[in-house]
Amino acid sequence: MPPRSSLPLARLAPLVAALALSACVTPQPVLPPAAKGPPVPLSLTAGLDRVMGKDARALEVLFGPADQDVREEGARKLQYASAVCVLDAYLYAKAQGKEPVVTYLDARLPNGDDFDRASCIAALSRRREAR
Repeated sequence: MPPRSSLPLARLAPLVAALALSACVTPQPVLPPAAKGPPVPLSLTAGLDRVMGKDARALEVLFGPADQDVREEGARKLQYASAVCVLDAYLYAKAQGKEPVVTYLDARLPNGDDFDRASCIAALSRRREAR
């Protein structure tokens, strides 16, 4: 039988070892619960709402006078250009006798390469503010 004084230390040894090891464990971050349901799709027209459905007067307020104004039967194209991009806004009347509004937009770099339409709108509207 071991000496009486060593019994309490022998019983404490596993507890001391467990405490020492627990100090080495890195706490794991608590993650929020996963979202339920399908992800919300991003709108492909984000940023275009400043122009889509607007008439020529609204475009002039936003961008200033068009750099080019082309009229054809039942349609009108207003072009706005800067060193950043060129924006073509196509206006069509939704009904006989109604004011034509923007129904389609095309944006490109001055060299003709495609450019993001919303970014072009933002750049051209800043051009107007700088005047």
